[in-house]
Amino acid sequence: MMSRERFERREVPLKQTIKSKTCAIVVTHNRLELLKQCITALYRQTLPCEILVIDNASTDGTDRWLAEQKTLHDCMHFYRSPENLGGAGGFHTGMDLAMKAGYEWLWIMDDDSIPNENALERLMDADHELAGAYGWLSSRALWKDGTLCRMNIQRSTPYRDIKDFEAHLIPSAMASFVSLFLRMDTVCSYGLPLKEFFIWTDDWEYTRRISRHLPCYVCSESTVVHAMQRNTVVDITTDSEERLPRYRYAYRNDVYLYRREGIRGWAWLLAKDGYHTARLLFSGQPKRIAIVWKGFFQGICFHIKPEEGEQC
Repeated sequence: MMSRERFERREVPLKQTIKSKTCAIVVTHNRLELLKQCITALYRQTLPCEILVIDNASTDGTDRWLAEQKTLHDCMHFYRSPENLGGAGGFHTGMDLAMKAGYEWLWIMDDDSIPNENALERLMDADHELAGAYGWLSSRALWKDGTLCRMNIQRSTPYRDIKDFEAHLIPSAMASFVSLFLRMDTVCSYGLPLKEFFIWTDDWEYTRRISRHLPCYVCSESTVVHAMQRNTVVDITTDSEERLPRYRYAYRNDVYLYRREGIRGWAWLLAKDGYHTARLLFSGQPKRIAIVWKGFFQGICFHIKPEEGEQC
């Protein structure tokens, strides 16, 4: 029989009667110090929420810290995966478990997201203002110095970043998982993130899947700090050698996403990957070009079907 301690660390101790109908889902892997900042910010929200942390087999003491937090805070729940599911698999798992627990709203974020204390309240205000007639809401993501976080600038179309964040609610086509808010009804209708993506583009694909059918918005009054080391976008030309293997997921997953946009999507893919190839050639890194085009051709043959939650 599984001991209670092992159950608490492996299974999701979600309560039968939940105190809040909103669940914040955080995916983490070996970034305990950042996770602590994220969870502290969630504890301080002006609108309380339950917290579900998906621990992707961390080896830095994350499981012990989460077990301690659970004894101190009734709102804390966690699931420790026996293997690293990647961000995509982590969010897939967390959202499915939250659905089974009966939550009505989900608030999704990475472990290096530090939401402002009224971030959730502002999202819920927008939910009420729109009377639920939307697909998702995304917070305005800032870097540590208060400027926009370049990696998380939402897109007005699949090809253009939003330029102006002055409006209260800004129509958007794609957003990241750094503070994404949606109703459970939406998840039941459009399924879960694609766990097969593992990392990168899972957020673009999921938000675009929904925005094809429902209006979606950036809620500019809800802000979150994305505590990245540098305020930059991922770039195969300048990234370190040890991070290169993950780029095959980026190029493969981009093909899956943009081929659904038809001819324009294919044209955008070829232009983007051609541009990246040229940059690698001119920077004297021709070996990295193979990663770009291997991912591209893998994406052509990459066929998966979104899953619906079991409890819908």
